[in-house]
Amino acid sequence: MKYRVLTVSGELGSGGIRIAKVVADRLGWRLLDEELIHSIARAAHVDTKVVAGYDERPDSWLRHFHEEAVRGVATLGNLPVCDEDFFDAREMADITQRIIEEAHQKGNCVIVGRGSQCLLHAKADTFHLFVYAPLKERIERLKTMLEPGANIPERIHLVEEQRAKFLRQHFGCGRMDPHLYDLMLRTHENLDAAADIVLYAMNEEH
Repeated sequence: MKYRVLTVSGELGSGGIRIAKVVADRLGWRLLDEELIHSIARAAHVDTKVVAGYDERPDSWLRHFHEEAVRGVATLGNLPVCDEDFFDAREMADITQRIIEEAHQKGNCVIVGRGSQCLLHAKADTFHLFVYAPLKERIERLKTMLEPGANIPERIHLVEEQRAKFLRQHFGCGRMDPHLYDLMLRTHENLDAAADIVLYAMNEEH
């Protein structure tokens, strides 16, 4: 197997995180999903909850306006400001890029989303996966994952829109561009079987 890194992207509720975990476990590779959040928080000196709030979300002009206002007041009044006052989606994207590139250099890892398919697109030793599924199946899967009473179709639409804007804004990529991926896989109930397909596709010796 020539591949040292796998990036996993996909539609919300399509099972990509489960597939990433299965593949990482079977290969004995490091899984970068929640660990990415903690790594970004440490690098930015902010709480993980702050980082999670910007996870794969675009920045807004209002946030930039707020930052400039805080910076101006602090400068005029010689007041201290904390890192969280200036942490935003732009800084998160910059730190994320550095961490993902460092992870690629080390190799033997599975990276979930966060623009990894764009950042590592030109790397010959990286396999890029996108998973998708019919909306009905995604809704059923998310019923067991989201809080009771959640409007799942609305949540799916919002998250998908935010992820697409995040990639366009910070990496200049179209999330559904098939040229970003080595495999676009339609998932079913058996996600372990989907992981088998991914491992087979990554193995050039079959």
